[in-house]
Amino acid sequence: MKTRIISALVALPLLIFIIVSGGMWTHIGIAVLGLVGMYEFNKAISKDVKGTHIIAYLFGLIYVIFIDKIIYTAPLFSVFASLFTITLLVYSVLCYKKTNYVEVVAALFGFFYACFLLSHVYLVREYDHGKLLIWLAFISAFGCDTGAYFSGYFLGKNKLCPALSPKKTIEGSVGGIITSIVLCLLYGVWINKTHPIADVNVLLLCGLIGFAGSIISQIGDLAASSIKRQVGIKDYGNLMPGHGGVLDRFDSVIMTAPVLYYIMLFLIK
Repeated sequence: MKTRIISALVALPLLIFIIVSGGMWTHIGIAVLGLVGMYEFNKAISKDVKGTHIIAYLFGLIYVIFIDKIIYTAPLFSVFASLFTITLLVYSVLCYKKTNYVEVVAALFGFFYACFLLSHVYLVREYDHGKLLIWLAFISAFGCDTGAYFSGYFLGKNKLCPALSPKKTIEGSVGGIITSIVLCLLYGVWINKTHPIADVNVLLLCGLIGFAGSIISQIGDLAASSIKRQVGIKDYGNLMPGHGGVLDRFDSVIMTAPVLYYIMLFLIK
């Protein structure tokens, strides 16, 4: 417990600084977390460094450095994804005795899971009104976790997915969804009163991320547990002692940030 508290006291201010600062610092912070997440995923799948890992790290580095151009210049993301896939396939042909298609697929998936999804934290932060709305990704994820824990503790009877997470219950899941919606709506009320956003239905946006984010965050948590069980590990890493690695700590935010970003794209013109 002492280790967890100390880690939290160090990590939380750093995370707040990264998010509040915006611009370069958010870019660098999320880039580092994304690349570390890729490393954790690849290490979980294969203990040894593979050629496919090197290719994935190279393309991950290119992506996080040029993310603004790759995302907002229409054809570039398609070009990037195509080159990434083709490079892995060429490597699998040239080095077919050293690799296999499982490693190729894992390297590609590791990038999109750990780096691409997490990069939406930066994309949200730099989007219109992102300085205010980025916190919804965390409120939805952590609010759902907290609500699910207490609802499950006091009311939980029916197991949600015992094969992956024996302690999670249906009652806890529903409680997490309700808690997330309530907290996001309360945050929306606060925004409307203190920092009104013209031509944006803030309460609708907050309600949608509270609902959709809480569901997808639970799926993200279960998906992370599924991968860890299949490869036989407890944590992806030890970047934050007592909390695990990037993928352990941000397995829910990895899912809520993209949901928030695409909701913002539809509702903020």
